[in-house]
Amino acid sequence: MTATRGYRAFQAANAAVLTGVVLVTLFPFVNIVARSFSGEQEIRSGQVVLWPKGFNLTTYQKVMSDPVFWANYRNTVVYTVVATVIALVLTTCYAYVLSKRELRGRTVLVGIAVFTMFFNGGLIPNYVLVSSLGLRNTLWAIVLPNAISVFNLLVMKAFFESLPPELEEAAAVDGSGTYGTLLRIVLPLSKAVLATMLLFYAVSFWNSWFAGFLYMDRQGLFPVTVYLRNLIAGATGGTDNTATSEAALQIAANIQAVTIVLIMLPIMLVYPFIQRFFVSGVMLGAVKG
Repeated sequence: MTATRGYRAFQAANAAVLTGVVLVTLFPFVNIVARSFSGEQEIRSGQVVLWPKGFNLTTYQKVMSDPVFWANYRNTVVYTVVATVIALVLTTCYAYVLSKRELRGRTVLVGIAVFTMFFNGGLIPNYVLVSSLGLRNTLWAIVLPNAISVFNLLVMKAFFESLPPELEEAAAVDGSGTYGTLLRIVLPLSKAVLATMLLFYAVSFWNSWFAGFLYMDRQGLFPVTVYLRNLIAGATGGTDNTATSEAALQIAANIQAVTIVLIMLPIMLVYPFIQRFFVSGVMLGAVKG
C-alpha cells in the first residue's frame, strides 16, 4: 500500500521527536566523559560541553594507580556476580511457584511478596538483624537482604503465566517431574525474561553502595562505589599532602566525572550483548493477551 501524505508526515515528525529524545538522553553521558578528560581551568570556566578541553589524565592516573581501587573493583565484581546468580535463582523459583493457579496458599504467598514492597523493618532493625546474624563484613550482608526484587518477581510470574500450559502437560505425560519441566521446558523458553532480570539485578548490585557503606568497616572489603564515594568526599586521601597543588586542583575539578565513567563503563560494555532480549522480556512479562 502506498503511504499517504499524512502518514509520511507522521513518520517524519516521529523520527524528529525520537532523534531529539536520543540526543537529550546522550548529552549528559557525553558531557561527563568529556569532563573526565578535561583540564581543571577549562572545567571551572565552563568551556567543556561535548569535547574534552585541556586534555588531562591526572585524575585517572591517581585513581587507577591505587591498589585499593583495584581490590575494591574486584570486590564489586564478586559481589555483583554472586548476588545476581543467587537473586536470579531465587526469583525464578519463587515466580514459577506463584504462576501455578492451582497452588494452595498462592494468594498468601503473593500477598507476602507484595507487602514487602510497601513496608519494611527500617534501617536500624535491618542493621541489628544483619549484625546479630554475624553477616557484617561478609559477602552475605550485601547479597541476602536484596536477594529478591518484588518488581522482578511479579514480571517473571506474569511471564510464566503467559506460557502455554499444554507444554508442561505434555512434559508431565512423558514422565518429566516439576524440576525437569522447569529446567528442560520452561527455562529454555524464558531466555528473554531471564536476560532482562539478569540486567536489572546486575545493574542494581553494581551501583549499590549503601549496603557496603553500612555493613562493611574494612577498606579491603568495600565495593568500588564506596571507595569512589569516599574519594569524592576526601576520605581516602584522593588529594593527599604529597600531591602538588596543581594536581590536587585537577583531581577536585573532575573527580566526580572520572568516578561516574569508571562505574558505568562495565555495565555499558555488557549491555549490548543482552539488549536484544531486554524489550521483549519486559513486554512478555508485563503484557498479556
